Amino acid sequence: MPDQTLAVTARRLRETPVIAFGAVPGYGPIFNAGLIVVDGVFHLFARGVRDGYVRNDGPGPRFLDYVSDVLVFTSEDGLDYSFQQVLGTGADEGAQSLEDPRVQRIRADGTEHVLMTYTYLPEPASGEPWQVGVHRLAYADGRFALNPTSGRVVGPAGVPDKDAVLFNLRDGRVALIHRIHPNMQLALFDSLEHLYAADGDYWDAHMSELDRHTLIRPATGGLGVGAGAPPVDVDGALLLFYHERDTESRYTINVALLDAETGVLVSVLDQPILRPELSWERNGDVDEVVFVQGAVGRPDGTVYLTYGAADRCVGAAEVEAAPLIGALRAAA
Repeated sequence: MPDQTLAVTARRLRETPVIAFGAVPGYGPIFNAGLIVVDGVFHLFARGVRDGYVRNDGPGPRFLDYVSDVLVFTSEDGLDYSFQQVLGTGADEGAQSLEDPRVQRIRADGTEHVLMTYTYLPEPASGEPWQVGVHRLAYADGRFALNPTSGRVVGPAGVPDKDAVLFNLRDGRVALIHRIHPNMQLALFDSLEHLYAADGDYWDAHMSELDRHTLIRPATGGLGVGAGAPPVDVDGALLLFYHERDTESRYTINVALLDAETGVLVSVLDQPILRPELSWERNGDVDEVVFVQGAVGRPDGTVYLTYGAADRCVGAAEVEAAPLIGALRAAA
């Protein structure tokens, strides 16, 4: 891969979070937020952790009594957000928690659907790993709601799987990027119904050739990668903003260029566009984290980004699309 000659960085839109820890009564951390814009209004879907969790001083998970719901906030400018509603809880779906929601538009059967992907965390007593959840969303009067019969858990049974985003290929097929640690994988489906109906045979075949389906691997010495926001189409260039856990265990925001016909990788930038630098990005429940989950192209030639910071709050940034695409094409 050629040396990159053009460094591209994102610019924070505020030096403080756009959604702070404790912004909603009954919740502490509010972070890892997906995003969609409807009629000029930003709808931000965040992971909210209920009050009462404690750090675990023994073996096992980092925290105890750690339960996450999906909270929705709205904004006219992408900077000043107001809490709107609790969209969903684990109890709604037979889970302990719903974590890290992403929101995307998908074309199917001549209709545009809005879907939320998220990490489905089963009740601990089940012994089952986290998996990928998918839910269709309905929209009316400025509010989204879960379609009550559309929730699904997808992916290989019994395998820890998360960080999933959906997008259409140019021929209308549906692509799913998911993360079986430490890499990102690509799965293709003829339609949404095909995704929903994919059974053990499909996923057994996928797992048997996991290396062939691997999309992005961590850089040398890196600890893991995962999809961030659903891919953004900017003038035909399909941009995937993703996270990487680097050699120092920091989570950074990175970018890849995907082929819009096949979904396969064209190139990646060899440097992150955003690293943890501010105090609220470096210090929290998990230190040294900027974790992108929302990305929207804007008419002014920028891409607006939302990201979780230190597993406590939400930040916003933007990046110029033209130099970013130029750097990715130079890296191909």
